[in-house]
Amino acid sequence: MRGDSLDEVFKALADPGRRRLLDSLNARNGQTLRELTECLDMARQSVSKHLAVLEEANLVTTVRRGREKYHYLNPAPIGEIAQRWISQYHQQRVEALSDLKKALEDAPMDKPEFVYTTYIRTTPRQLWQALTDPAFTTRYWEGITLESDWKPGSTFAMKLGNGVTVADPAQVVLESDPYRRLSYTWHTFTPEWAATYDIPDDYLAKISSEPRSKVTFDLEDQGAVVKLTVLHDGFDADSAVLPGISEGWPRIMADLKSLLETGDLQPAAR
Repeated sequence: MRGDSLDEVFKALADPGRRRLLDSLNARNGQTLRELTECLDMARQSVSKHLAVLEEANLVTTVRRGREKYHYLNPAPIGEIAQRWISQYHQQRVEALSDLKKALEDAPMDKPEFVYTTYIRTTPRQLWQALTDPAFTTRYWEGITLESDWKPGSTFAMKLGNGVTVADPAQVVLESDPYRRLSYTWHTFTPEWAATYDIPDDYLAKISSEPRSKVTFDLEDQGAVVKLTVLHDGFDADSAVLPGISEGWPRIMADLKSLLETGDLQPAAR
């Protein structure tokens, strides 16, 4: 988290108007300023000011599409508080944080996509290396290595910890702008992959029948930190893959952040 961002999170949560905004996004994620203003009995200027505070605390993250700006709940700061400082708080506060973290991570998927923003004390070059170098990915991807030349159109392979390789002609790099943006299609759900993780046959059949999704990493240099936004989209409204994605990415990104900032993984995440 950035600087005194722990204070920023609690300051943001202290205002009932901002909590109402979070409640609204928890009920229906990915809303525009106009939509949030319409569903709450608040002036547009007040909503805009509250959203700015929530964005500064990283409790809300945004994605632009054309002229529209969509707002999403972001579980990153609550997860980081739980990992790094939770033992310092009274049990009631611990339970409150736990409930909020669960609410943020379990927000209904009204928009078929996942958005997550975190701030990492590193450089764009080092973060890019961590996203693309097998020596890094195998550490925070729980033994999985990602291998590719990371050029647009190139395929990439996922080598699992047991030696199984997941590859496919449609498992490709879509965008590659070093130190700024990386995007690729999501991996292929092969029988070998399913056997490795004890995936039931009926669930494998369901997720294999879904359209292939894509994940995009946006890196923004902010001096002492790099703002990393993960957007995973391309899902159907009733996707069976999306819930697993929404649970997996926060864990992977928390381990990536810990690895780059401390050289090790967070014990609480293991």
